[in-house]
Amino acid sequence: MDCASIDGCFLYAYSGNPDYKTGATQALFLQHVIRSLRDGGRCGIVLDEGLLFRTNEDAFVKTKRKLLDDCDLWCVVSLPSGVFTAAGVGVKTNLLFFTKGRPTRKIWYYDLSELKIRKKIPLMLSHFEDFLRLLPMRAESDLSWTIDVDERKRIAAEAARPLKEQGTAKSQQAAQWLQRVADLKKAKPRDDQAIEQAEATIKELTRESRDLAAKAKEIEDAVYDLKAVNPHKRPDVDTRTPEELMNIIETKGQEIADALGTLRRVNTFVAV
Repeated sequence: MDCASIDGCFLYAYSGNPDYKTGATQALFLQHVIRSLRDGGRCGIVLDEGLLFRTNEDAFVKTKRKLLDDCDLWCVVSLPSGVFTAAGVGVKTNLLFFTKGRPTRKIWYYDLSELKIRKKIPLMLSHFEDFLRLLPMRAESDLSWTIDVDERKRIAAEAARPLKEQGTAKSQQAAQWLQRVADLKKAKPRDDQAIEQAEATIKELTRESRDLAAKAKEIEDAVYDLKAVNPHKRPDVDTRTPEELMNIIETKGQEIADALGTLRRVNTFVAV
């Protein structure tokens, strides 16, 4: 099915009202799939990676929360870039496998992202041999790992709790100052300066409460960043010292100077 017909499916599927409104067709389509499955129904689907890691839009977070609450997302395969380039789709994609009817407790990941896929070097079934070997036991390897969703939720809830409590306290203080303003406005004579200061305090407390709530939400929403990040992958770190780097630069500079000298001699010889 080509991209045009896939888009057509999105539009057809959501001619009605989606669970969470958004302009992102991948989120709408996932909502449609979840809603269409019966309990016990299984699904394997290709989705672009943006859906997995994006938490900056409410509909993305709610869609993924629904996925984890209503379905057991038991496997995510991170595919290499370029898998669907020949079909006109350049975004990085992932395979998601889930079963509806029970919540997600753990997600097993497998990483194929390091494969070099080109138009003349397509993704083949042979690339999945190790994945298929490890899948039955959800075994861990250099390319596979498991995340505990319940534990992530617990850690996030603990981190967000003090921020929520502080935000509630600020909101309560703002309510007390609001009552204070009401009393000041009834007082005779009217103290406009005191009222102005109290209203400024209310504004500041409300802003602080809102900021604390936003930080708490950001922590909780981070649970739904489901991007495959291989914990076994070691970053490439350049351990060379500044002196070693300068020596390399000096050596390369000398090589360039020698090459230029050779070219000048050759050019002089040809001219003669």
